[in-house]
Amino acid sequence: MKLDAHWMPFTANKAFKQSPILMESSSGMRWQTEEGQSFLDMTAGLWCTNLGHSRQKVAEAMYESAKKLSYVPSFNLGHRASFELAERLVAHSPGDINHVFFTNSGSEAIDTALKIAMAYHSAKGQSGRKIFIARERAYHGVNIGGTSVGGIIHNSRHFDRWGSVDHLPHTHDLANNAFSRGLPETGVEKASALKDLVALHGAENIAAVVVEPIAGAGGVLPPPVGYLKELRRICDEHDILLIFDEVVTGFGRTGSFTASIEFDVIPDMYTSAKGLTSGAVPMGATFCKDFIYDTVVGSAEGIELWHGYTYSAHPIACAAANACLDIYEEESLFTRVNSGIGAYFENAIHSLSDLPQVVDIRNYGLLGAIEFAPQSEGLPLGSRLFKKSMEQGLMVRGAGDSIILSPPLIIEEQHVDEFVDKLRAAARDIF
Repeated sequence: MKLDAHWMPFTANKAFKQSPILMESSSGMRWQTEEGQSFLDMTAGLWCTNLGHSRQKVAEAMYESAKKLSYVPSFNLGHRASFELAERLVAHSPGDINHVFFTNSGSEAIDTALKIAMAYHSAKGQSGRKIFIARERAYHGVNIGGTSVGGIIHNSRHFDRWGSVDHLPHTHDLANNAFSRGLPETGVEKASALKDLVALHGAENIAAVVVEPIAGAGGVLPPPVGYLKELRRICDEHDILLIFDEVVTGFGRTGSFTASIEFDVIPDMYTSAKGLTSGAVPMGATFCKDFIYDTVVGSAEGIELWHGYTYSAHPIACAAANACLDIYEEESLFTRVNSGIGAYFENAIHSLSDLPQVVDIRNYGLLGAIEFAPQSEGLPLGSRLFKKSMEQGLMVRGAGDSIILSPPLIIEEQHVDEFVDKLRAAARDIF
């Protein structure tokens, strides 16, 4: 088999194709390669397989949908599964977030949220509100809007930032918060930077503030205690919308349906994807409060929002998501983190603080990161540990100087123990 035709995403293509790793099957917590090597998945794929791999109920629901209704456009047509799914999702959502717009990914969900924010302000006669305030080290997908508001330079260096965007400082503070368990105790004052940006740009020009409740790809950065509440307060003071990117933190990863519920801070909009279908099929969603929906929909006759996707609310994706919701609810997975496995995971990763050159370990729920000292030359230690872990049959994610962990919510204590043993073995090959 030739490998050249496939241009792989976020991959060193030349290196991969010289020594490819081709997965053949998956089940529960594990993948298996064509050569028969098994990998313990401590990343839930890309933060998404919350239910574990290859759930039979989800596969059967997708198959039955494909047989009966393989496709119907959502432009002026509908199907029952999409409306049922929307009702179920908003029932779990906090406050008066009672509307959902379906997309095909987290990237599309963020771009949708940005457009809805601008449409809302335009409907109010404030079409000058076009600036978005995001945050350093943020990841909001790779479409044009998400790339623009994102705060990871590698993702925007070659593409520029389309639109008016400014960034809050990130909340990572090694000097004061290293080895925090849960939310860092210090750093709420970092939210005051939003007041400075409002003064700089003018509230009348700002559409929304966009943040991840816990920064994911930027290194798993839990917010300081009170930080998100302060952002909410400042946004309310200036009539600025607050958007949470919950693509990583949604569907039980923090111990609640959303991080906004977990942290008791209700945004005006939030986005999701990944755990929505547990990675079985692409799907995303943008949620909004009643006042946003009512303002936009009430502003025009006919089509109120000139936006959508060919595959919005695809029948097979909706079938998968409904089946996933069944499993989440039947197995109490939205809150399983709080049953003891979250604490076991926390203790396990902090037990690795004795590894050489570890400068920080941080975690919340079933999210964690181990950060190593920067290297003056060669690959960062996070990237090197990723490669050595693969040799041990362990999948972690390398992110610069850190390794990132986001295991499926079905993880058991023996899996955590296996992870610790294999990571220590991988580290011994380096240090």
